[in-house]
Amino acid sequence: MQGLPDAVLFACSENAVRSPMAEGILKYLMGHRIYVDSAGVRANKEVDGFAIAVMEEVGIDISRHNGKSFDDLEDTSFDLIISLSPEAQHAAVELTRTMACDVEFWNTFDPSIIDGPRETRLAAYRQVRDQLMTRIKHRFPADLKPNV
Repeated sequence: MQGLPDAVLFACSENAVRSPMAEGILKYLMGHRIYVDSAGVRANKEVDGFAIAVMEEVGIDISRHNGKSFDDLEDTSFDLIISLSPEAQHAAVELTRTMACDVEFWNTFDPSIIDGPRETRLAAYRQVRDQLMTRIKHRFPADLKPNV
C-alpha cells in the first residue's frame, strides 16, 4: 500500500464551508504529518459561521481560516487535490494539466443552501462535517506512514 501524500489541497467553490472543514479535519487528524491547504474557485474571505460552530463541537477551530482562491495559492506543489464541488473539480483538472498531481472528486453537498431555523441549518452542516470526517479517516488512515 502506498504511503500518505506529502501535500493535500481541498478545493470547493468559495473556500468558506466545505474545504475549510476538510482542511481542519485532516490537520486535526494528521497534525504535521501532511501539509494541508484549501482553496476555492472564488475566495470568500470569511468562513461561514455555521461551519465554525459545528467544527467547534468536535474540538476543531477553523475560525481563523482566511479564504483564498486557486489564484491566491502561494505554492501549487500538491501530491493530491480533493475537489468537493463540480466547479472545483473543473478548476483542479485545469490546474493539474501541467503538473504531476492526483485529483479526486468527492462531490459534497453544500449545506449553505439550506434555509430554515438555526437547528435545521446546523443539522445540515453537521451532516457534511460527519461525512467529511468519515471519508477523510478512510482515505488517510492514521497508521499509514508518510511517503519517503
